[in-house]
Amino acid sequence: MIAIINYGLGNLASVKKALDAISVESVITDDPTEIRNSSAIILPGVGSFQQGMQNLRKSGLVDILTDEVMNKKKPFLGICLGMQLIFTDGTEPEPCKGLGWIKGKVVKFKNNGMRIPHMGWNELVDVDETKFSKQCQGDYYFIHSYHAIPENDFIVSSKVNYTEKVVASVSYDNIFATQFHPEKSQKVGLELLRNYFEKLS
Repeated sequence: MIAIINYGLGNLASVKKALDAISVESVITDDPTEIRNSSAIILPGVGSFQQGMQNLRKSGLVDILTDEVMNKKKPFLGICLGMQLIFTDGTEPEPCKGLGWIKGKVVKFKNNGMRIPHMGWNELVDVDETKFSKQCQGDYYFIHSYHAIPENDFIVSSKVNYTEKVVASVSYDNIFATQFHPEKSQKVGLELLRNYFEKLS
């Protein structure tokens, strides 16, 4: 059973609907027992970095998630804000600390005349083909005004061109996280989720 973390800032129903479509059992939860008994964890999210961390702390989820992901090495999938929160520092709307699982900072796009937020379909570039099969490469749905800058480039598994090349996904050990929304990316997004969970089984 996959635990989709409910911390008050997420597109939870659409994530669960996507997993249902590929026959992956999941539960939307903030219950520590269900999280501990899960086979993998998904942290979705839309909203600000600061609000996300406040909600995780208020829900008492920071310690259990850190224990399950960083100590017990449970497979983890972060989506959009759920990817950003795993970094050490955020800046939305002001400087604040993240979960700190990966060293790096989340910053606002530079204003160079392009529309912010980056919203809509965009193609992945600089793709790590060990993480994205040919069927999983292509256009994904994005909506974000901030992007992650990891300290170590080796964790970057794909990028996207928007104002500049920015991180679209990261992969390290048991952690895989995407700035884009696979659950909203139609066929290619479902294929990515299917491949991800098939590799875990």
